[in-house]
Amino acid sequence: MKKPDFSNLKVIYVNCTLKKSPAKSHTSLLMQVSKDILKKEKVDFEEIRFIDYEVASGVYPDMTEYGWSKDDWPILFNKIIEADILIVGTPIWLGEKSSEAQKLIERLYAMSGKTNDKGQYLFYGKVGGCIITGNEDGVKHCAMGILYSLQHVGYSIPPQADAGWIGEVGPGPSYGDTEWKNKKLENPVGYTSDFTNRNTTFMTYNLLHLASLLKSNKGYPSYGNSRKDWDDGERWSFENPEYR
Repeated sequence: MKKPDFSNLKVIYVNCTLKKSPAKSHTSLLMQVSKDILKKEKVDFEEIRFIDYEVASGVYPDMTEYGWSKDDWPILFNKIIEADILIVGTPIWLGEKSSEAQKLIERLYAMSGKTNDKGQYLFYGKVGGCIITGNEDGVKHCAMGILYSLQHVGYSIPPQADAGWIGEVGPGPSYGDTEWKNKKLENPVGYTSDFTNRNTTFMTYNLLHLASLLKSNKGYPSYGNSRKDWDDGERWSFENPEYR
């Protein structure tokens, strides 16, 4: 098969760790596996650490209009909407995605009523995935909530759109750790996990493939899904059951 060209794509990683820079983020370490693939595929990418910014809580595009003195979300949103692919990264806390990841989803939801030049919801044609780390169970549970939320606001989700790593149940080293309880470890934790490496690779390429298909077709056709056309009275093949 001819090698695909992904060089016209842009990826934004939003790391929802609870640690401010420059503290070590295990989620960022697993994101690096995906980013290394993008480097070789000549794909433009950027990682944002969400907690480094003053993002207000709320479900409106700019919360300074609702009592907050500062809101960095409009700045971050411009970066997110310019990217073809959004990859949300989060650690697991008490079996759930981080509070920063939840805030990100709520702020994405704040933009979901806006439309593109076809009259479709703004995130149509964009692709989403997620990367999750923790030292107990919960990867699939967190991915379920994140991927549902992304598709609900308009992102497209390809097969195998999540990747993650978890350690044994109970306190233990996290992904990428090189020591535990003051003892050096033979290898960085998780780096030799074939399951994690395979899923992270498949996720990255599936996101690239779907984004490339959508971009080459200029997103989705607007037939049957344009909010503007619906508001203007168009109903395509829909018939109200009341009048059947």
